[in-house]
Amino acid sequence: MDLKLKGKVAMVAASSKGLGYGIAQVLAQEGASLSIGSRTKKDIEAAAEKLRNETGVQVLANVLDSSNPQSIQNWTDSTLKEFGGIDKLVVNAGGPPTGKFEDFSDEDWQAAFELNLFSAVRMIRAALPSMRERGGGSVLTVTSMSVKEPIDVLILSNVMRSGVTSLIKSLSKQLAADNIRLNNLMPGRINTDRVRSLDALNSEKQG
Repeated sequence: MDLKLKGKVAMVAASSKGLGYGIAQVLAQEGASLSIGSRTKKDIEAAAEKLRNETGVQVLANVLDSSNPQSIQNWTDSTLKEFGGIDKLVVNAGGPPTGKFEDFSDEDWQAAFELNLFSAVRMIRAALPSMRERGGGSVLTVTSMSVKEPIDVLILSNVMRSGVTSLIKSLSKQLAADNIRLNNLMPGRINTDRVRSLDALNSEKQG
């Protein structure tokens, strides 16, 4: 399979493990240079080293807090400094806490907004100038199947990730003239830490 990614630069958020790492791995196997980010320095550096050893591509590891605007800007700046431009952006983030509507305060809703919706706005906005300069690019956001069929205990995630889907649909029309393609990935059940923790929670409730 040749996805014509050799010589391209891809940024992948929340990519020290799970689906984010899997996406980064495929991009590296196809020859893209990577800038990967995650909260924990040890984990993201280990992921970068593994990708380098497996594929031989250049991988830049970054500490990234997707809910922090300055952290997102720092990640973008370090990518531009290292590689000179951005061609691909994968917007990904962990999920907010589980629970029911009345469990959550205003602060919980705001934190979920920053983590899952506003992070997408900020990452895309930061990458757009470079994509335009390079004649185009692509953005992939990772949400969840819950945007089509809400999951009972994931009300924060259901709402925020649905907002991301609407954002991408809107931007796909606005940015088409710039040759920037936007898509939204809505994965179902994948054997990740998040899914395993939800399964454990459901098992406890069901006894």
